Amino acid sequence: MSHTEYEATIAAYVDVYREIEHELDGATADQLAWKAAPGSWSVTEVLAHLVDHSLVVSFRLREILSGSSVRLPAFDQDAWVAGQRANDYSAGELLVAAHALVAFNAALLARLTDEEWQRSGINAVGATVTIADAISAFVRHVDTHLAQIRRIKQALPEELAS
Repeated sequence: MSHTEYEATIAAYVDVYREIEHELDGATADQLAWKAAPGSWSVTEVLAHLVDHSLVVSFRLREILSGSSVRLPAFDQDAWVAGQRANDYSAGELLVAAHALVAFNAALLARLTDEEWQRSGINAVGATVTIADAISAFVRHVDTHLAQIRRIKQALPEELAS
């Protein structure tokens, strides 16, 4: 990748939560907390999961940059969401945390050399992943959950939709 491509990757990384924020604009707390079924996630829980994932990505980036040979951690997303009672957060609280983590990581990413962008670690399934791969994968992951948020909003019952 070129320096311009790294800059574009950082820009996409920074923009993902702005897209989510735009999608949440005007939604009520009840709409954001609604679940289609007991085992499904609400919009708030999706957002909490993305903040959790941001925390994990933050750790993984720093673990790779440290030169550690430790396998990069996975996390049990459902247990994390349930364990913290994620639906009790407000979207505002979660967005503040998300933006702070993204800004912190983006500042780090902006300082990386081309060589550092290509440093790698071993993920939880044993595959080699570079920092560039990890950030691009995170952006795709958020895009997947953005589509999930849209599906949840589309499924809102009439009494909540208006």
